[in-house]
Amino acid sequence: MKTRQLPFAATHLPGVPAPPQVSADAELLRRLKARAAELPIEGNLPAFTGANAWLNSPPLTPAGLRGQVVAVDFWTFTCINWLRTLPYLRAWAKKYGDKGLVVIGVHTPEFPFERDIENVRRAARDLKVEYPIAVDSDYAVWNAFDNHYWPALYL
Repeated sequence: MKTRQLPFAATHLPGVPAPPQVSADAELLRRLKARAAELPIEGNLPAFTGANAWLNSPPLTPAGLRGQVVAVDFWTFTCINWLRTLPYLRAWAKKYGDKGLVVIGVHTPEFPFERDIENVRRAARDLKVEYPIAVDSDYAVWNAFDNHYWPALYL
């Protein structure tokens, strides 16, 4: 078998200035990192106090969840990106639920019609979301987690 040697190109050598594009990329990366949400690596599970209602479960508390792996998923039923994650969330809840994983959906509305509990209930039923859902129409849980996006998943 014939082999080919490819030339080696160093992207940066000590004492040699980086090409302008590399410098621009490094500056862009620095600015993006400065704007990124700073999430703790570990910490205590914030309380779900302020949830307007619970679907598929009585209200859950951090004390009641102690010792379990908890996945908290912020969603809204019209978010296409969340809809794409739903099969995975459903599968994890089913496969690992008896092994200590608790998946909790936190429905926080983006649009006014998503604040209606009956619309959330209907969407959860139609989409077969069977794990616990905290209905967070007033953003109390969203703010407790210092969340900024849909979907967002916290373990």
